[in-house]
Amino acid sequence: MGVLDWLKRDAPLLHVAGDTGSGPVVVMIHGIASSSVTFQNLVPLLEPNHRCITIDILGFGESPAPEGATYTLDEHAAALHRTIKSLKLPEPFVLVGHSLGSLIAARYAATHRRELSRLVLVSSPIYLPPSLMGDRVDRASMGAYFSAYEFLRSNRDFTVRSAAALAALAPIKGVLDLTDTNWNPFMLSLQNAIESQTTLTDLARVRVPVDLVYGALDPFLAPGGIAIVEQLRHVTSHRVPGNAHVLRSKLADAVARVIDDPSASES
Repeated sequence: MGVLDWLKRDAPLLHVAGDTGSGPVVVMIHGIASSSVTFQNLVPLLEPNHRCITIDILGFGESPAPEGATYTLDEHAAALHRTIKSLKLPEPFVLVGHSLGSLIAARYAATHRRELSRLVLVSSPIYLPPSLMGDRVDRASMGAYFSAYEFLRSNRDFTVRSAAALAALAPIKGVLDLTDTNWNPFMLSLQNAIESQTTLTDLARVRVPVDLVYGALDPFLAPGGIAIVEQLRHVTSHRVPGNAHVLRSKLADAVARVIDDPSASES
């Protein structure tokens, strides 16, 4: 199945995990090896004033994992587009993406410009080829991420066992879910969507305000990539002290404030 087929008609419908509240619409998509449980701390903050829709991305949660899918950003975004289109949303909406979901959201926003009122990227793993980094430290840091991800993809048993151990310690039950069942979506999404991303180019094409929200202690953040994105005129950055990658309460509070009051910021 080619990318054009997915974009035109063959992209599968994703699982809509939640649709609650009323008001302006906020659509939320989670990251790799996870599900819509990612947003369990955020949805209650938004429900009083917003319609909150959470969607499991392709290959994860309760969404389908089609045979032959290669899990590129184009395929992820095409499945998201078909699903959102099926919901017949009445007005432009806010799109929130966490981790890999933020990369998918950026691709969606770049190709469906009229559908969004705002783009909110949370804990975004924005990477560029190390050769493009001018700073020696940033170049070494970026190279380390690519090496680590190649190791994870090449060592299935180690990666699945390590994920299970980390899941037991995670602050949100079920937020990390990597098994033999979703190994293929994980491995291909890592290779074809995270490692092979063009998120900086996508963000340059976005025509709505973009908020970048991240924890100061996030181990998956590449400072060099974040610094470049922060230079884009339509991007507002919100750095949350004392938080890492997962949407704990304080990070969820920061995201909710951005959505409720776009002028809000976190120092």
